[in-house]
Amino acid sequence: MKILLISANTAETPYPVYPLGMGVVDNALVRAGHAVVQFDFLHSGQSVEKLADALRLQMPGLVGISIRNIDNVNLLNEQHYIPMVRQIVTVIRSVVKAPIVLGGAGFSIMPEEILNAVGADYGIVGEAESTVVDFVTSIERGERPARCIRPSQRVDPERIGSARYDSDIMKYYLQHGSMAGVQSKRGCVHRCVYCTYPLLEGRTIRPRPAGDVVDDIELLVNDHHAGYIFFTDSIFNDDAGLFLDLLREMKSRRVSVPWTCFIRPGKILEEHVLLMKETGLKAVEIGSDAASDAALRGMGKGFLFKDIISTNDVFVRNGIATANFFMFGGPEETKESVMEGIGNIVALEKTVSFMYMGIRILPGTPLEKIALGEGVIRPGQDLLESVYYFSPALDRQWLEKTMLDGFKDHRCCFFPADKFESATKFLHQMGYAGSLWEMLSPNKMRTSPRATDRAST
Repeated sequence: MKILLISANTAETPYPVYPLGMGVVDNALVRAGHAVVQFDFLHSGQSVEKLADALRLQMPGLVGISIRNIDNVNLLNEQHYIPMVRQIVTVIRSVVKAPIVLGGAGFSIMPEEILNAVGADYGIVGEAESTVVDFVTSIERGERPARCIRPSQRVDPERIGSARYDSDIMKYYLQHGSMAGVQSKRGCVHRCVYCTYPLLEGRTIRPRPAGDVVDDIELLVNDHHAGYIFFTDSIFNDDAGLFLDLLREMKSRRVSVPWTCFIRPGKILEEHVLLMKETGLKAVEIGSDAASDAALRGMGKGFLFKDIISTNDVFVRNGIATANFFMFGGPEETKESVMEGIGNIVALEKTVSFMYMGIRILPGTPLEKIALGEGVIRPGQDLLESVYYFSPALDRQWLEKTMLDGFKDHRCCFFPADKFESATKFLHQMGYAGSLWEMLSPNKMRTSPRATDRAST
């Protein structure tokens, strides 16, 4: 069967990211003998006309749409992505009669709601590569599968496949940030109150064979000329130390390419950072999430602010650029913890920090239960329309003003996020490639006056 896969993502902050999930599904379908064409909405300039042209050219027997995000979870500058998916479905219907199936992380969070909202025929929840081949076989036979398909089990780690990267689409992404995504494992054992990763990938870590991951890296570097790798794992430094197996495989095969990843504070040793650096690590995103011990406890984090400091320090003193992300207003947040948190953040050394207020409530998370118990949301409420949690001890207007005042004189502290987006666009226009944390690090900013001036506006 000829299949057209569409990435519906239009988010470009902090940088556009190649639709890795779509590539994995593509690879599974091609291995099963199907003809697959990828269409990326960002690559096409977000043009529905180009989508219509692609549909007329391909005349697919099935169309799949990958939904990465529901919205941008930024209360102060909300962007909603489901209306665009609805428009894409309308365009498909006007050109071809092919069934339409939805998938992707964003879809899997609220599958029934999104199916109803956009009017597609089917949806596959979670790891679609495990079920999409059987689904296509059913369609070819003229059968009518269940409208919303949920895999009965997780993909075995040995069978988590590589992505098939479209050369033209990859070229676009490399020209708009120069980073190519690779996933080394799935799953998350932690219990952050707001997070959907355990729901989407399970609570057991499933590492891909290190050799397969390094094969992907070599393919991206040698065939696609990727100059920077982004490990998309929810947390790179898992507690079991499986990430070290990957690093040792990279070292043994003499693979050293600039890369970045998400890091959880705590349990990072100097020897780990040195091995990371030896294989090409340039920058890390530290998932700090809250800025005081009380707020960290309310967010379900298993570490303290001192762990954030020590983690940031061990990377900084080894020449690795860092970025820290913080959310204010979560469970157990008070005026006192807000003021303490602002002080903690501005005291962090040689890093850039990004602050958000309010926490997006998503179904199935502990935060949803907290919000229900406090009457923030009602039972059965449709959460497709974004709802944000604020601690009942805080007034939203007070919080926003306090954060604006607290960070306004600190050029490495970004609040609200719009300030960061302006800096991002400027840096890309200047030709910077790779991790923005490396570009915006205090040392870099001191040597690039134009970036400094823009980043602080």
